[in-house]
Amino acid sequence: MRFLIIDDHPLLRMGARQMLASRWPDAEVAEAETLADGIRQFQAARPDVVLLDLRLPDADGIESAVRMTRVAGSVPILVVSQNDESSHATRLLELGVRGFLPKDRAATDLPAAVQRLLDGGRYLTPEQADRLVDLLGPGGRDQRPVHETLSTQEFRVTQLIAAGRTPAEIAETMHLSVKTVGSYRARIFEKTGWQSNAELVKYCLQHGLTEPAGGG
Repeated sequence: MRFLIIDDHPLLRMGARQMLASRWPDAEVAEAETLADGIRQFQAARPDVVLLDLRLPDADGIESAVRMTRVAGSVPILVVSQNDESSHATRLLELGVRGFLPKDRAATDLPAAVQRLLDGGRYLTPEQADRLVDLLGPGGRDQRPVHETLSTQEFRVTQLIAAGRTPAEIAETMHLSVKTVGSYRARIFEKTGWQSNAELVKYCLQHGLTEPAGGG
């Protein structure tokens, strides 16, 4: 058994390592502080499960999951991140992530969450599962916040605009042309009714969708 922990907090990595070792004493546990290092270690020795923080020095939020899922293929990814990012759980599942565990529950729930992924299942907290059921139920889609009507690519563009990135920077980050970024922006505004970047930023701030500068 082999696990890969990608998190820039040494104490959190140590705690996760100890919990994994307690449940799987013979497992190998690799650690990485950045996404780039995590990808390198993944490619050097393919793990059975990846534990991924969303806030890293070289990748923030959804972008971390997007880049890791491209590399991971069929290897399950468990996002272990801040509780205020649990609103991303549904979108993370759409990206191919197999589970989301808030860090404030990791001390008690991490082994069970990892085992769930090893068994081929998905993992969400009961609160997240209830929210997902509500969204998928009758009328649920009509009650979604406006940002949840966006596609994954549109949502990523929205977050990058809110972070103050220019169209050229967004294009470079997402490996798109500037023209395509402009098309995404137009679709975002059409779907949401926003009239300006200022309105987009205000909405993202109100709903906790902005990404912090740097990792963490």
